[in-house]
Amino acid sequence: MNQTESSANENNPKPSITGETSAVPEWITETINGGSLRHVDLHTGINGWASPPGDVFSLRSTNYFTNKQKSPGGDYLLSPAGVDWLKSTTKLDNLLARPDNRVAHSLRQAQARGQSQNSFIFAVNFQVSGKEHYNLVFYFATEEPIPSDSVLKRFIDGDDTFRNQRLKLVSQIVKGPWIVKAAAGQFGAFLVGKTVSCTYHRGPNYFEIDVDTGSWAILSAFVRLLLGYARSFTVDVGLVIEAQTEDELPERLIGAVRMCHVELASAFVVQPLASEPCLMMGSAE
Repeated sequence: MNQTESSANENNPKPSITGETSAVPEWITETINGGSLRHVDLHTGINGWASPPGDVFSLRSTNYFTNKQKSPGGDYLLSPAGVDWLKSTTKLDNLLARPDNRVAHSLRQAQARGQSQNSFIFAVNFQVSGKEHYNLVFYFATEEPIPSDSVLKRFIDGDDTFRNQRLKLVSQIVKGPWIVKAAAGQFGAFLVGKTVSCTYHRGPNYFEIDVDTGSWAILSAFVRLLLGYARSFTVDVGLVIEAQTEDELPERLIGAVRMCHVELASAFVVQPLASEPCLMMGSAE
């Protein structure tokens, strides 16, 4: 499927990294629609998230190192699998290892039924520390093994030095007040691990990146500005493994998320883990 198709379809793009795939599996449909932050219409949604077409991003093209030209991003490598907007009294990390993580839980349930045995979750957890701790978590997934010769596989299996040099965030303010657009200019594209502190967690069927936005004062101030105007803007955020040699071109989007006029109060409050069963983190009420 091409992500420039209708908005109904582009909200659920299927993975293209592994070639032809079947329909989106039930467990991913559950995680897309089961979060407290709603999955909304790409163009009219409010207080939720959607999946923007990859072509809204400009990435390094096949001949980039010759002519410095970029081209539209195209299809994602991984399928969107949900977004969590969380609030807690303490810093949250390695979320996919927690028993109350709703995305990991849905995959475990599917695998217990004998389904999705090769599924893999890729998550990026943006941590915003302060008097109240917020976490914005993007989840992506694939039903098939990630090709061993892909740059994404090298990133997942590589060491932290390699990872810090490669994960690139690309973004654009779709609509919003001038102050947000002006401040966002310097963050249109940057290597995350070279800018802020990142912690990487590798599990049997997942990979998570915890991004400490407070570890760089300039980004921390920008994030605080965004929180103050969260209801007033829409932003597209894409994730890319930066191509640094010709054989890694063209660049491909791991995935992307459009955040639409988010209400701070809609954050799901994460309770401390206890011995008794608890509500799944980020689940819809």
